[in-house]
Amino acid sequence: MKKLMKLLVLGLMATTACTAQPILRTHVEGGEVEGILDGNDLAVYKAIPYCEPPLGDLRWKPLQPVKPWEGVLKAEDVAKWPPQPEKSYIKYDMMDEDCLYLSVVTPAKSVDEKLPVMVYIHGGSFSTEHYGGALWESLARRGVITVSIEFRNGALGFLVSDELAKESPTGHSGNYGILDQIYALQWIQRNIKNFGGDPSKVTIFGESSGAMCCNVLCASPLAKGLFCACISQSGAYISKTNMGTYTESMMMEETKSFMERANVKTIAEMRQMDAKALTGNNVFYPSFPVVDGYVIPESMYKLYETGKYNDVPVLIMHNSDEGAAGIASVSVNEYEALLNSQQFPANWLDSVKYHYPGNTDEECLFSIRDLTRDVQFGWPAYTWANLQTKTGKSPVYVAYLAQKSEKTVYAEGNRRGAAHADDCMYLSGRFDEEADKYPEEKKVSDIMQEYWVNFAKSCGNPNGAGLPKWVEYQPNTKSVMEFNNGAQLIDLPNKAKIECIDRFMNFVSQQ
Repeated sequence: MKKLMKLLVLGLMATTACTAQPILRTHVEGGEVEGILDGNDLAVYKAIPYCEPPLGDLRWKPLQPVKPWEGVLKAEDVAKWPPQPEKSYIKYDMMDEDCLYLSVVTPAKSVDEKLPVMVYIHGGSFSTEHYGGALWESLARRGVITVSIEFRNGALGFLVSDELAKESPTGHSGNYGILDQIYALQWIQRNIKNFGGDPSKVTIFGESSGAMCCNVLCASPLAKGLFCACISQSGAYISKTNMGTYTESMMMEETKSFMERANVKTIAEMRQMDAKALTGNNVFYPSFPVVDGYVIPESMYKLYETGKYNDVPVLIMHNSDEGAAGIASVSVNEYEALLNSQQFPANWLDSVKYHYPGNTDEECLFSIRDLTRDVQFGWPAYTWANLQTKTGKSPVYVAYLAQKSEKTVYAEGNRRGAAHADDCMYLSGRFDEEADKYPEEKKVSDIMQEYWVNFAKSCGNPNGAGLPKWVEYQPNTKSVMEFNNGAQLIDLPNKAKIECIDRFMNFVSQQ
């Protein structure tokens, strides 16, 4: 009888374990929070405030802890978009300066599971887009917790002012959007265990300017210890020339010009302005992280050259047809005029035309796309990888997404591979329900997701059972993982073109 009872109890426990739901209610610093069920295996919290909204007099000031709420906060809908220019899919009534929220997607059924955590930082040129664009449920179903964070964009996130610097306890201004990310990562360190997460296994990942933010976080002393690994998709904030390095003094001049156009004279007046007037359509303000001696102590190139960065494992990728997003056509005359307008020295112009020829309209289209890819994405990616391989101790992995597909996120016209932002389709499971129609894309999607999740689970090693062996990056070896109808190691893609760009960067930096 006792044996029978024991079997019944074990059977009941097994049944309960199989049907147990993920954590749908938990406690964070502000109070109790409740998510919603996605399928029967994920709890999704779409909008948790991680700070007090920086409104009114708090605009352009350090973030404050969130005020506790009463009752249970139901995190059922994503927060509003940060103030930004309108687009076809985003209007002003969908925006609010009260936007600093994050999402959590967890498969954990108890707070004791200690699952690895992947924290996503969205792109958008430091001025646009939204944390709710992807919550990464597909990755979460592979055994990690995914978090997406929002931060201040545009002038709200990156305004630089001598008046703001004087009122700041650090003596600096700007980089508020980066400080928001750091604040959110600190919140994750303190709270993610209540979702079943392991704060010692946090991997940051981002796309485009979000990837550039990841690069900055890897270099900032303020972010030290907040994550164990980093994945960069189409973005690195490294430049060897002044063209890609922004200082506080440079951006202060831009702010003065901005204030003149807005007809305001003080920060107090700017704090009274509607957010739309600061960030809306046809409002010019160059939004970039700045080298301030605080968040970013020196130029990113110098930091990596001298080994002064957070030396964590990195996985760095860019796409084969990055320039296809936004460049649908260009004529021979337009291409020639564009190259001439760049004021290349004669010898460099000849070299550029050799590697990026323009004898026909189609050739010009492909060349301008390739030039965009290599200047904005390829050269920064390989510069980051080469410098960290030389001055760091942690593993560096490099990838190249070259899969061609009918599906795309932003691209127009004829494409020869993966355009800018197309990597997000593969990592979000976009092809799961169309595997029969897109078998190669589905294969690449599964492989990439496995590598990314393995990297997060191990804090730095993408390898796992059933996957092609991925070796650490070394220049001049087959150590770049190409995703194209599967996955295979290749030599540095577009090497001659990248070396051409590198020679030009060296030339300009020495002038």
